[in-house]
Amino acid sequence: MSERWARAFLTAYRFAGAAAYPLIGPYVAWRTSMGKEDRNRRRERYGIAGRERPDGPVIWIHAASVGETLAVIPLVKSILDYGVNIVLTTGTVTSAQVADERLGDRIIHQYVPLDLKPAVSRFLDHWQPDLAIIAESEIWPMTILELGARRVPQVLVNGRLSDRSFKSWKKRANIAEALFENLAHVVAQSDVDGERFLSLGARPVTVSGNLKVDTTPPPADEKVLSALRRQIGARPTWAAISTHDGEEVVAAEVHAMLHRRHRGLLTIIVPRHPDRAEGLAAQISGMGLKLVRRSKGDKITADTDILLGDTIGEMGLYLRLTEIAFVGRSLTSEGGQNPLEPAMLETAVLAGRNVQNFREAYQRLLDSGGAKLVRDRDMLAGAVNFLLTNEAARHEMMAAGAATVDEMRGALAHTLRSLEPYIQPLVVKSRLQGANGR
Repeated sequence: MSERWARAFLTAYRFAGAAAYPLIGPYVAWRTSMGKEDRNRRRERYGIAGRERPDGPVIWIHAASVGETLAVIPLVKSILDYGVNIVLTTGTVTSAQVADERLGDRIIHQYVPLDLKPAVSRFLDHWQPDLAIIAESEIWPMTILELGARRVPQVLVNGRLSDRSFKSWKKRANIAEALFENLAHVVAQSDVDGERFLSLGARPVTVSGNLKVDTTPPPADEKVLSALRRQIGARPTWAAISTHDGEEVVAAEVHAMLHRRHRGLLTIIVPRHPDRAEGLAAQISGMGLKLVRRSKGDKITADTDILLGDTIGEMGLYLRLTEIAFVGRSLTSEGGQNPLEPAMLETAVLAGRNVQNFREAYQRLLDSGGAKLVRDRDMLAGAVNFLLTNEAARHEMMAAGAATVDEMRGALAHTLRSLEPYIQPLVVKSRLQGANGR
């Protein structure tokens, strides 16, 4: 595909809509059919604003779901300190709840519009952002093209490209280049991500490190934590967190393999998607294990085998109940989940080998001894058994993980430096308008 043809294709796409572009068709279908959404705010998906635009400059920041939202919260707070208005969009109800809990009315929250011209245009007509900051891998052609047509600077922060996404874009290299040239700056998570963005035509590209490292540990309600610790007592524990289909059963099988060797063993399973809890509870109970569900308020008793953490926003609670955590989407699924939260809470990290989406974080943890990868259920059982048996080795691994996270910090400062040329003019404009208003 020639560069000239690619540009013509993208121009046509701006007016033809999502059906003309195969890379985002599945995404639009997913967004349109999302079952779990705030029905009272569904109009926001079509770009119909739920709030008035404030006076003065506005920065639009977008973070797709909970992980991305948590990652950008320190960045949002730093920008708010400059006195500039922020409209924060997210794609899920859970991420909206996180934004409300952590930022409150300091920002204006909206659900991100569908990547269709009418919705995006309606959104931009209302909010008229002076700068757009997009987190991680949220690369949606219509939004990028519409912002580009309006000459709104766009900066991708904490940018990453998974192996699959990179291969997909490489097949359409000319389209990628014609699209990515609309980005004023890409601030990538790692050297690998930076090289990938450069090869696809993004300019300029800098590397900041992972913003998720500069977040605070996930919180926990101290009263609830104390109550659960009293129920558990001195029992040995381990957790399987952010698990995907198949990994919960693996964790239950590991428990069955180890509970006679470690008397009183309690296994904590925290599925990535708590809406699967009903089926998981039936499946695990069918294995002859006694299970209690956090969402039901069930008490942990002496004969409880499994605590099913089927709640949202309590990862900090579950991680504080153990010193060993297997991080999911890595054994029966691909890509991995974020190992930084358990590491920063001084938890020994275990994972499967499919951790491509967090390659650099895992590499750093592996190099320091803060994490270990396992290839299957039996190897996971062996690793959990070793850590439960060897307190000194477990504590050494826990300390190594926490130290590694501390060494990796600094992404926020790097990102703010990259954003400074775009934010400072807005700060000046805001102050001048404030002075004229007085």
